[in-house]
Parts: sequence; structure tokens; C-alpha cells
Amino acid sequence: MREIVVLSGKGGTGKTSVTAALASCAAAGGPVVVADCDVDAADLHLVLAPEILERHEFIGGDKAKIDPLLCESCGLCREACRFGAVDEHFRVVEESCEGCGVCAYVCPTGAAAMFPCVSGDWFVSRTRIGTLVHAALRIGEENSGKLVSTVKKAARERAEAMGCPILLVDGSPGIGCPVIASLGGAAMVLMVAEPTLSAVHDIKRVHALAVHFGIPCAAILNKADICPDLTRDLAGYCESAGIAVVGELPYDQAFVSAQLAARTVVEYDPGRFGDMFAGIWDRLCAL
Repeated sequence: MREIVVLSGKGGTGKTSVTAALASCAAAGGPVVVADCDVDAADLHLVLAPEILERHEFIGGDKAKIDPLLCESCGLCREACRFGAVDEHFRVVEESCEGCGVCAYVCPTGAAAMFPCVSGDWFVSRTRIGTLVHAALRIGEENSGKLVSTVKKAARERAEAMGCPILLVDGSPGIGCPVIASLGGAAMVLMVAEPTLSAVHDIKRVHALAVHFGIPCAAILNKADICPDLTRDLAGYCESAGIAVVGELPYDQAFVSAQLAARTVVEYDPGRFGDMFAGIWDRLCAL
């Protein structure tokens, strides 16, 4: 089983639309498992309309609680907390608590203590194209890299159990902790780039990250017709860096219309985009 991780370096390049379209193509050949590892802003479920089969709580770390029966209102916890997470009534403001534990360390009576905190939820769902493993952080919560690892592990187990030859992973934008977590065990990175200055800069950072971990890259040039000069620059960079360009996509209203219809663009316009993405999928699998 091989893992293809779809990355972009920045948001808005069409990464999720591409992942959903490729999943539609993959479904024609057998069972499919897709992992949505953009847990800070997951949106693949908006296109695939999942039916949740399993729901699991995610424990991202510990947060403080203060027992009012033990608290003597000495104020040491408020003085020590650099995040302002203890209010004037010596109650912990959960949204501000970073789980550092300093309040429990300085509390002379043991009133302040650390407890596991539910930071989000992850799901295993059934969709019309196969299995989707996805997640959502709760408001103000962090540790998304750890949640990405949880999603990847669950998706990998299901893909192996189902005999899927390829696991598709929709990664996060950027090059931070969630992206690094999504790269664990990847066989290839598919970079979705658009011809804008910021996207060209960021795709180079994604490529450098993949090279650091020894993962080969391929690329799709999305919205290729909005700036031909930058598209040529992107293609030139890919050629010089040994990155295979598996396809170029036009800027087209069909992508927005497909999202509004809760469909992949392959489902929405099979006559135009079905063959286009089938060719991209075949070239990607051949690599």
C-alpha cells in the first residue's frame, strides 16, 4: 500500500478539489480510502457528504482545573500563569490554558491539578466513493500534528485491511507540524501549485521539505491559464528540480459549481474533467 500526500504550501490553490477529483478516479478501480489531514480547517467532507460510522474523542494534552474546596485564594497561580488563564475568582479559563502545569507546580494546597482535555474528534465515515477518515479540532484547541498522526494511522489501518493499493491524503497548507505529520510513511508528495507569486514561493518550500525527508514529488499546475508567464516559471522550476508535472488545470467556474453542488468536479462535469483527471491519475500511479 502506497501513500500519496497532496500538499500546496498555501491555502486556496485547489488542493482539496484535486484530492476529491483524484479519489473519484481511484474509486473506478476498486475500494478507496481517503484521509483528510487538514484538521485545522477540514472541508473534504463538504464534497463527499460522509455518513459517520465511528466517532472518537481526541485527547490533545492536559489542562488545569482548580478545586474551589481546596483553594485558599493565595494568588500564586495567577501570578505564575503567563497566559492569563486564571481569573480573579481563581477559575481556569479553558480557552486560555496552554497546559503548561505551572499552576499545579506552585499551588501549596494541591487545588490546581492537570487533567486530560478533549481537544477534538476524529471520524471514520462511509462516502459514495469509499472510506473517509477525517477529524475536527474544537474551538481554540491545538496539537493538530498529533491529531493528523491519529488520522493517518487509522486511515492506513483501514486501507491495509481493505487491500487498497493507494491511500490518498489531503494535507494541510504550509510546511509546519501538521504537514510534517502527514508526510510520515508517504511514498509521494503531489504538489498543487498555482501561478501566483506567493504560491510559487511556497511550493518551493514544500519541495525542500519533501527532499529533506527523501520523498519524491510530482506536481499539478492549477489555474494554469491565469498567468502564463508564472506558469512557465513553475514548469521550469519543476523541470530543473526533477519534479514530474502530471497535469495542468484551467481556471474554471466548474470547480466552484461542483463544490456548491457537493460533488467532485469529476462527478459534476465528467465529460470535460473526467478524462482529464483520469489521465492525471494514471500518470501519477505510473510514477
